[in-house]
Amino acid sequence: MSSPHGGGDDLDDDFVPDDLVAMSEDEEDVNSPDVEDINALLSADEGESGPVDTAKQEAATAKKRKRREKEKERKAKKQKVAESMEVVPAASSAMQPPLALSDYLTSMQAKTFSKMSAIELADIQIPESAIADTTMWAGSRNLDQLVDFITKVLPTLRTRLAQRPKYNGTPTLLFVAGAALRVADVTRILKDKRLKGDKGGEIAKLFARHFKLEDHVAYLKRTKLAAAAGTPGRLGKLLCDTDALSTAQLTHIILDISYQDSKKRNLFDIPETRDEVFKTILGCPKVLQGIKAGKIQVVLL
Repeated sequence: MSSPHGGGDDLDDDFVPDDLVAMSEDEEDVNSPDVEDINALLSADEGESGPVDTAKQEAATAKKRKRREKEKERKAKKQKVAESMEVVPAASSAMQPPLALSDYLTSMQAKTFSKMSAIELADIQIPESAIADTTMWAGSRNLDQLVDFITKVLPTLRTRLAQRPKYNGTPTLLFVAGAALRVADVTRILKDKRLKGDKGGEIAKLFARHFKLEDHVAYLKRTKLAAAAGTPGRLGKLLCDTDALSTAQLTHIILDISYQDSKKRNLFDIPETRDEVFKTILGCPKVLQGIKAGKIQVVLL
């Protein structure tokens, strides 16, 4: 979601000088005392050449101004076309069918891996078959509806959350949220007994604020988990740099894309966060392998 995000010309690319400024700059050379003296001498020798030169300069100034205006219009049109072609993430984008969601994820991956060729991107693309169809859900995608959402749309996940885990550090669910406070809220909801019952495992809360990586490693290695909720940065490090967070029992990854922060940004709007999701979570070799094998389903909340 560097993406989270001196020197040279400080003016914007689309900067167009004010007409008054442009005219004053061009007229400054003409109306300065030295230039007026020269024009007077030229007029004495050449008759009407002074007024003609002034007219030419005014025509040239008008031509330059017109060219700037056209350039500004051209750039504005180009920007408008680019925005219309881009897949725009919105609060309702998660409600689309799997094919559209696959295209959306691919467009986000292309931003993260901007130097990859189309063939290379195809190798890491999240297939349509691995994306959960949530179009049946017409309710809110806020956390106050998360229990009902999982129960009705993801019944298999609901069943697995209520089962007693056999091994430590092997959740059936990874819930990916963009910020620590959001992770804390998600963790409280996932602890609801309507989901995990009396036998379900623990719900891990994984983010870097206040917690060292080694503390989470030790916790995961001694704890039987039903789910792990975390930020992309911490989940990614645990998946890629340690053996504490296993994908052996992982069946679902929920991406919290409908939620927007105070600046109206979702999980993929911040380049750093987006890159962590696609490089260290969905791009983690053991996770990507499970997705392509049909063992792990990606859910866009």
